Amino acid sequence: MNERDIINLLHGEAASERNSLVLGIGDDCAVIEKSPEQYWLVTMDTLVETVHFDPLWHPAEKIGRKAVAVNVSDIAAMGGTPKFIFLSLALPADFDRNWLQQFTKGIKGSCQEYECILAGGDTVKSPAGIVITITVIGEVESKKTLYRKNARPGDKVWVSGFLGQAAAGLELCRTRKKYKNEPALQLLVESHLNPQPRVKLGLMLAQSGLVHSMMDLSDGLASDLAHICEQSGVGAVIDSAKLPLGVPLQQAAQMLGIDSIELMITGGEDYELIFTAPTGSRQHLDTIALESGINLSCIGEITKGQGVQIRKHVTGDDDHRLIDITFAGFDHFQSS
Repeated sequence: MNERDIINLLHGEAASERNSLVLGIGDDCAVIEKSPEQYWLVTMDTLVETVHFDPLWHPAEKIGRKAVAVNVSDIAAMGGTPKFIFLSLALPADFDRNWLQQFTKGIKGSCQEYECILAGGDTVKSPAGIVITITVIGEVESKKTLYRKNARPGDKVWVSGFLGQAAAGLELCRTRKKYKNEPALQLLVESHLNPQPRVKLGLMLAQSGLVHSMMDLSDGLASDLAHICEQSGVGAVIDSAKLPLGVPLQQAAQMLGIDSIELMITGGEDYELIFTAPTGSRQHLDTIALESGINLSCIGEITKGQGVQIRKHVTGDDDHRLIDITFAGFDHFQSS
C-alpha cells in the first residue's frame, strides 16, 4: 500500500460531513463550523527523526520552527490564520536538555511570528528517536475558505515562490557539500531547515475572490497538483519552461549533478502555494505578488480528463513531449 491507499482506507471509516463538520479527510485541514460566518480549520502533522530531520545537520531551534511552520502552511493553504497549537513530543530517555531548550525556543519564535498560542499537548518517552506531532487550529471566513476541489477546466495553474529549493537544500545537507561560504547555496539549505509558510499571501488570495482551488506544496508539484485534479475531477498540463527556476537551484543542480526540472516537479517541502484561477486574472494576481513581495508564476492549465502531464521541450527541436507525472512526488511508503 502507498500513502494514498492508507489515507483512502481511513477516509472510508471517517465522517465526511456531519453536524458542525463541514469537511473531514481530503483537504489540507478539517473544516468545522464555528458560526455561520466563520469556520475552524484543524490540521496535524508529525516530524520523525531521520525521516523528516537529522539532528546532525538540523539545529534544534530550527526543528522547532519547522514543526510549527509545516502545520501553519496548511492553514494558509485554505486562506486562514493560525490561532492555537498543541504539541505532542516523544523523547528518548537520554535526551539532551540543551537540545530541548533550543527546540522550545524555536517553537516559541514560530508562534510569535505567526501570532498563535501554544495551548497544550503531551510528552512521552520514545524507545528510539524524537517524534514531534503538532496540531494547529486556525480560523477562516466561511465564504472565503479555499478548497482543493473547485478547479475548473480552463483555469490557469499558479505557484508562489521558487520550486525545488528545499529538496536541493536537503541534498546539500546529505552530501555534506561545502555551502556555508556560498550565500546562494545557504539559501537552499535554509529553505529545507526553516521553511516560511505563505500566510499573508494565502489571506490575500482568499480575499481576492479569484482563486478556485488551492493547497500547499509539501509532497512536490506532481503529487500536490494531482490531489487538486483528483478532488476536482479534472486534469492538468504544466509547461516545464514556465516552472520558476531560481539561480541558486541552477547552481546546486550543476554541483550535485541533479536535474533541476526533476527537483521542481518531485521535490517536497517547498511549502509554497499552488492554486488555480480563471484566465484573465493575471493583472490582479500580479498586483497581489507585488504587494506581498512573493513571486507568482503561471505554469500551466487545468484540462478536462484526469491526471497531470508536463510538457517537456526537447533541446534543438520545436516539438515537445507530454509526460504523465501524476502523483510522482514524495510518498512515505514508496520513497527512500
